Amino acid sequence: MSELLVLENVVVTYGAVQALKDVSLKLYEGQIVAVLGANGAGKSTMLKSISKIVPLQSGKIYYKGKDLSLVPAHELASLGISHVPEGRRVFSTLTVEENLNLGAYGGRERLSQKEVEAEKQWIFELFPVLLERKNQLAGTLSGGEQQMLALGRGLISKPTLLLLDEPSLGLAPILVKEIFNAIRKIHEERGVSILLVEQNAKKALAEAHYAYILETGKISIEGPSSQLANDDRVKAAYLGGSALEKKFENK
Repeated sequence: MSELLVLENVVVTYGAVQALKDVSLKLYEGQIVAVLGANGAGKSTMLKSISKIVPLQSGKIYYKGKDLSLVPAHELASLGISHVPEGRRVFSTLTVEENLNLGAYGGRERLSQKEVEAEKQWIFELFPVLLERKNQLAGTLSGGEQQMLALGRGLISKPTLLLLDEPSLGLAPILVKEIFNAIRKIHEERGVSILLVEQNAKKALAEAHYAYILETGKISIEGPSSQLANDDRVKAAYLGGSALEKKFENK
């Protein structure tokens, strides 16, 4: 496997606050890599630094060996990088289909209209409810449906690398299961490499090949997901689970 994404000693600051402190990370082609941590650990900032929403104070980020500091933000989608942000961020006054069409915009240099339509049909197969709602305003969808739409919008440009920020946040356990089933299909059926930021550590570790624990802006633990799932420190901090989660987990 070759390196797809490399972060080297990345530092990001917000004013006097250092959000990321010499963070280094690798993701190889075909991998799902999970980044776990508490609120405020810097997980979302890491993804925003990759997609150039926030600037680096120092360090380097490479994608397929290319220094991303040399790439304008608006060209990332054409390179094959897609970011599905925390909180869904759908265009509420546009329809489901219009949201998907906008997602395809950045990949127009790589994709024909025929390819875009084929991807749209695959997304409708992945999330049949979106086909039922394709003419409905995105702002009228449920939270789970909006998350499906956000994922679909991120997928329609046929990314090589998908940055997923808290895809299960705020969803009922049965919908969390559906979203993670979709993530598995995206990886298996499309071969998309995924950098997954997620607070549901148990679900994330079950899907990922490798994982990093981020604490107050620093990588504190890393290793194969199966290894971290059995690490006493990770179990104590992230794998306790609530009674409600356990109640629904086998449904």
